[in-house]
Amino acid sequence: MTVPFVPSRRSTVGVEWEVMLADGETGDLVPRAPEILADIEPAVLGERFSVTGELLTNTVEVTSGIGTTVEAAIDDIADAIAAVRAASDPRGIELLCAGSHPFAQWYDQEVTDKTRYHALIERTQWWGRNMMIWGIHVHIGVDDVTKVLPIIGALSTYLPHLQALSASSPFWAGERTGYASNRALVFQQLPTAGLPWDLRDWAQYESYLDDMVRTGVMEDATEVRWDIRPAPRWGTIEIRACDGMSTLPELAAVAALVQCLVEDFSQRLDRGEELPRLQPWFVRENKWRAARYGLDARVIVDADGRQEPVVDHVRETLERLTEVAEVLKCAPELAGIRTTLDQGASYARQLAVADASGGDLRAVVHHLIREFRAGPERRAPLAV
Repeated sequence: MTVPFVPSRRSTVGVEWEVMLADGETGDLVPRAPEILADIEPAVLGERFSVTGELLTNTVEVTSGIGTTVEAAIDDIADAIAAVRAASDPRGIELLCAGSHPFAQWYDQEVTDKTRYHALIERTQWWGRNMMIWGIHVHIGVDDVTKVLPIIGALSTYLPHLQALSASSPFWAGERTGYASNRALVFQQLPTAGLPWDLRDWAQYESYLDDMVRTGVMEDATEVRWDIRPAPRWGTIEIRACDGMSTLPELAAVAALVQCLVEDFSQRLDRGEELPRLQPWFVRENKWRAARYGLDARVIVDADGRQEPVVDHVRETLERLTEVAEVLKCAPELAGIRTTLDQGASYARQLAVADASGGDLRAVVHHLIREFRAGPERRAPLAV
């Protein structure tokens, strides 16, 4: 099977943010996306951003245009959120984001009335109905198809770092799970989801797709749901491993880290260097550690099995990426990673609120609502 990869402008950025809709008083999810989307459709025509539905009617997804900088992409996201609020506020609907809702139950949710969503639920049954998960997707432009699979392999060594920084799903259906990112382990239950296969070049990727389509596993490349995947139509690598970010500055920071990593790897390929890779079993172990322990995880950082606290390795990585960030004009956004390291990721903040309120998960939801609504601007520090 031939799958053309349409090269795009190098290291351009696109961001997608899945956002929950909740009742302003109870904090429970509400199936109101269809009416909100219908309300704002005339107002968003011709805008750089888009606002669409998702698998469940309790969710809207806001998507940026193609940005040459993280700043441009995040400004699009901010404009999209403002458009959604114009319809949600009068209805008493609040917006929030995390990898999971602390107490909502799957059987209370409605599936969006689209053929592909109904087909997914029909095939995946209980696991599909339990996909009450929210995430972000970051697209980075790649200028040469021969770079795509090597960069994905190298990015897999940083998957636990991204997962730990974004971890925001410590609760599931009213229970404290003991995981920083329960979403990471739930999402991988879907067919074709989870870690990317250890493929070395585009021909191997095309062979994989041929096998999957020929055997009826999926219809085309859009059904590859890996944590990091090629997006052939857009000419990008798409990072899908992250939980939903709870604030705009955190979203900007992770997008900047991803952009810098891809550009750094692209430069190294231009110089004829071989990119780092970990054995697949190390990649799998790292994913589990990050899901379980978040920023307290120790991760395997090289093929020899050397281990470091993920926080320390992130700080080392930020130092290494300083010049790249300056060239890409995302240094202010990238600095937000240090804020997360210093003040804690969303999962830790949620657990602190739960502990302070005697385990009241409605208090956790209202905390997330406040962070989303009254949180800092894109470049301001996050106040816990």
